[in-house]
Amino acid sequence: MKDLYVYYQVKEEHAQALEARVRALQGKLAAASGVAPQLKRRPEAKDGLQTWMEIYPVVGEGFTELLANVAEEAGLLSLTAGARHTEVFMDLPPCA
Repeated sequence: MKDLYVYYQVKEEHAQALEARVRALQGKLAAASGVAPQLKRRPEAKDGLQTWMEIYPVVGEGFTELLANVAEEAGLLSLTAGARHTEVFMDLPPCA
């Protein structure tokens, strides 16, 4: 299993509209896959831009592609300032 982190920037004037779309997307994904998504942002804005992060813990194979498809359907890129960047992390095995 792995954790998925998606970060991007959004213009402050688009923040409210984007939040509604992201929360709807995350609700849809939670219902379909059982994932417990999180939505975060940096506390400060810089040059009128906020940095946001979506977190999807403990996702299985195929989730990255599912997320990309659902994000495209939701039209998220029309409200972001640039691309969405995806990072994948996995747990390290415990020490023996």
